[in-house]
Amino acid sequence: MTALTHTPSELRSALGAAPSISLVPTMGALHEGHLSLVRQATQLGAPVVVSIFVNPLQFAAGEDLDAYPRTLDEDVTLLEGEGVDAVFAPSVATMYPYGPRTTIHPGPAGTILEGASRPTHFSGVLTVVAKLFSLTRASDAFFGEKDYQQLVLIRQMVADLNLPVTIHGCPIVREESGLAMSSRNRYLSPEDAEVARVLSRALATKDPVRARSLLDATPGLTLDYLALTTPELEAVPEGYEGPARMLVAARVGTTRLIDNVAL
Repeated sequence: MTALTHTPSELRSALGAAPSISLVPTMGALHEGHLSLVRQATQLGAPVVVSIFVNPLQFAAGEDLDAYPRTLDEDVTLLEGEGVDAVFAPSVATMYPYGPRTTIHPGPAGTILEGASRPTHFSGVLTVVAKLFSLTRASDAFFGEKDYQQLVLIRQMVADLNLPVTIHGCPIVREESGLAMSSRNRYLSPEDAEVARVLSRALATKDPVRARSLLDATPGLTLDYLALTTPELEAVPEGYEGPARMLVAARVGTTRLIDNVAL
């Protein structure tokens, strides 16, 4: 039986004195990508907690905070099927009882790519993730590589602030079409979903020039950025032959999508 909890004290009562806790932070509207994180968390053998919290700090004015899908009952049913020990679904008042008066700055790596398009986003992400680590007493936390910049910044935060949490990055889960799974995919019309497939096709070229050409030639798709970086999100120097990451963001219809691939 999965315990549905809303406060840290309820969560502690549900878990008891567990020496280790595996956390999967989410905003709900769960899909197979989230469940793949849960399955990897389960492999550690510690109690698994899935947090469900639509974090207002990571949404800017005019973004989809109010429209973001909230499906708590369905999410809990899915998580019960995966044997999750507890769901932590706090209110905004529980997470920010004094408002967002203390936040975490992501540093230079948070000002590029997604940070350039959404300047306040990563401060909101890092702040809520740090609070979730503290409130759940997590020893391990699992994040998908689809939000690759987020993953890099969370690892940076954990290292810089000496947080006692091990971060696990997990592979992107894709739909049969190749589209990276995302809660925002439900916003796509059938026609938009067909256009969105081009993102993964472009990344599959593993060539920034060919990828940009394909994206620029796709009607109905507006490219935000296509970037080639080192795994740490640094600029790739001329003649570089080491591991790299190609990242893309684009708008299809009214929906903004991101994806990436390791090179």
